[in-house]
Amino acid sequence: MSTDIENKVPYTVSNIEKCMCSQCPVQANSVCAQEKFSSFKNEIKSSGGGEGPEPKEVPGIYCSTGSATCIDLNPNQQCICKTCAVWEEYDLEHAKPMMYFCNIGRAD
Repeated sequence: MSTDIENKVPYTVSNIEKCMCSQCPVQANSVCAQEKFSSFKNEIKSSGGGEGPEPKEVPGIYCSTGSATCIDLNPNQQCICKTCAVWEEYDLEHAKPMMYFCNIGRAD
């Protein structure tokens, strides 16, 4: 587990695959996020796990990339960041911000 929170969460295919954002209630009713999720899954499959898609096209890993480009997210819903393997691996409990990266921005 990383204890150096000065290092940002790397934007990698591995971290994208561990990311729980696509299952988050904050994004559940977002047409934008759901469309991006469908497109992104197809792109990951066709790339064979090489380079990931552009961050603005990924409906997640906001702890790495920053605020969501989708504007129809509902930040009043319960965030599930604490259930994510990326959260644990990068010790995001001690990051700023600590949750709601999709709304507030990436973890530092």
